[in-house]
Amino acid sequence: MNKKLIVGVAVGAVALFALAWTAAPVLAAQALIRAAKAGDERKLERLVDFPALRESLKDELHGELVARMRRDPRVAESGLGGLGMMLAPMLLSGAVDVLVTPEVVADMVRTAEAPDPTRPADPDPSDKADADDIHQSWGYRGLNEFAVTLTDRDRPDDRLALILERRGLFDWKLAAVDIQTGAGA
Repeated sequence: MNKKLIVGVAVGAVALFALAWTAAPVLAAQALIRAAKAGDERKLERLVDFPALRESLKDELHGELVARMRRDPRVAESGLGGLGMMLAPMLLSGAVDVLVTPEVVADMVRTAEAPDPTRPADPDPSDKADADDIHQSWGYRGLNEFAVTLTDRDRPDDRLALILERRGLFDWKLAAVDIQTGAGA
């Protein structure tokens, strides 16, 4: 009888561990979204790995900028396209380092848009998407990556995936983004 009890407790402990291990990113993503919608900057600072997020955003925005430049025939004809492609990473790097703050992360979650350092800040936030218009889809991308993909119902081909990465057994942090635009998809 004691052997069955020990085996039962061990199986229960393993099942409880597995449940907590798989539910942890969902709970972290929900906390991130709640903090963003509430504008809780302190909580966002705890839930986001800002250095990793900045690097990811630099890569994504650089790719978007290069794609835009290649699609614009005026850039190719002017001969300055090559110079622009050389200078773009430096300019983006500095802008992203300054731009990515808890407030901007909250804005990304509420609007399903990555920040665009090539356009000025929007003085009228009422033009932004209503939080109810943002569709969320959730899923693992691997054992240590979990994505919350945000889509504005007005722009169904544009998606912003917030990628949370595992930090330890149960801790997850927003560490990357994946920008998918209709024009570039």
